[in-house]
Amino acid sequence: MMFKNNRVVKNAAWIISCRIIQALLSFLIGILCARYLGPSNYGTINYASSIAAFMIPLVQLGLRSTLVHEIISNPEKEGIILGTSIGMSTLASLLGIAGIVAFTSIANQNEPDTIAVCILYSISLIFQALEMIEYWFQAKLLSKYVAVTSLLAYALVSVYRIFLLVTGKSVFWFALSQALDYFIIAALLVVIYKKIGGHNLAVSFSVAANLFSRSRHYIVSGIMVTFFSLTDRVMITIMMGEEANGYYAAAITCADISRFVFAAIVDSARPSIFEEKKVGSPNYEREVSRLFSIIIYLGLVQSVFLTIGSSVAIHVLYGSAYYPAVNVLKIITWYTAFAYIGSVRNIWILAEQRQNVLWKINLTGAVLNVVANYLLIPAFGIEGAAVASVVAQFFTNFGLCFLIKPIRPVSKLIWDGVNPSNLKNLWWKKEK
Repeated sequence: MMFKNNRVVKNAAWIISCRIIQALLSFLIGILCARYLGPSNYGTINYASSIAAFMIPLVQLGLRSTLVHEIISNPEKEGIILGTSIGMSTLASLLGIAGIVAFTSIANQNEPDTIAVCILYSISLIFQALEMIEYWFQAKLLSKYVAVTSLLAYALVSVYRIFLLVTGKSVFWFALSQALDYFIIAALLVVIYKKIGGHNLAVSFSVAANLFSRSRHYIVSGIMVTFFSLTDRVMITIMMGEEANGYYAAAITCADISRFVFAAIVDSARPSIFEEKKVGSPNYEREVSRLFSIIIYLGLVQSVFLTIGSSVAIHVLYGSAYYPAVNVLKIITWYTAFAYIGSVRNIWILAEQRQNVLWKINLTGAVLNVVANYLLIPAFGIEGAAVASVVAQFFTNFGLCFLIKPIRPVSKLIWDGVNPSNLKNLWWKKEK
């Protein structure tokens, strides 16, 4: 049995089309904000973003990685599954905000402005919890609603940010814009869910216990992923200051310019891969390897392009004030493909029900990234942090697939993905 080809293509097309517009809008507004705020305030905003991101795995409770699978496996209980997930995540978000207040009060005790920005930014966690409903749309291959809603929300928030730029508002107002974005998305998705016939939402303690038993492996792994993906920004801020983090954030933003394409492809493929595994399709492994091919070669094209054009990209987009970001971009762009190889590998791990190895994978990556940053930042500054990130992504998402026995079968699928012949017939294409 092949993928639901037409539905997957249409689903991906909607996501990619809307996210192209959103990414361009986001990039333009982000550059204007970076130029207006300057490296120091821009670094503060990105520090707040990183601190909030550390709490997201706790807010999501690992449900992000299992919810689509649960809805596909138990369609008759989708209202209870979804409502319980939202309730669990909302309670966790309140604990996350409290954690941010506690951490910044200690780590930034002599920086009241930084603490205030982090607290204002953390309000978005509550609305991110409500965004759990997005995974129902993914499970139903109706991601076009999520894509359009996200685009509309970001357009409204962009107008708000332009207003802040024109009126010369302080950095505190920019911190609140993140919460506004997630609030609009969550509210619109709930309305659409009800309009198109979604089941009534309900909360069940027994379902909560069952969901937690399945998702708990992803909580620790999510925390570890955050550690090895965001530790660099936090450590740069603490060790070198907000200005250095501003330069680093500019490079990261450039490197992530096509993130929406990778995310759209992976998100669209996930439900179909689960379905193929569920029905025992003989094409299951071949489609996983083709997904690896797409991710690997898209990442390679982007990395080569940004390495060659890093100087032009930074100067044109951010201006001469951000010149120190050029060398960072040449390095950090190479982590993109490895990061999304990890996303595809995690789909395979969930389909194979081998979640218990995730904590080993991500703990290793987290420890490696912290140690590498600790050693390389003092010696090489923000360029050292970039090297640490690439090394951590490569070893965690590629190297460990060959070293940890329960997931060694996926290493063969990755190697198959390296074979460019996989791209002759894309994974969504019907076979004759």
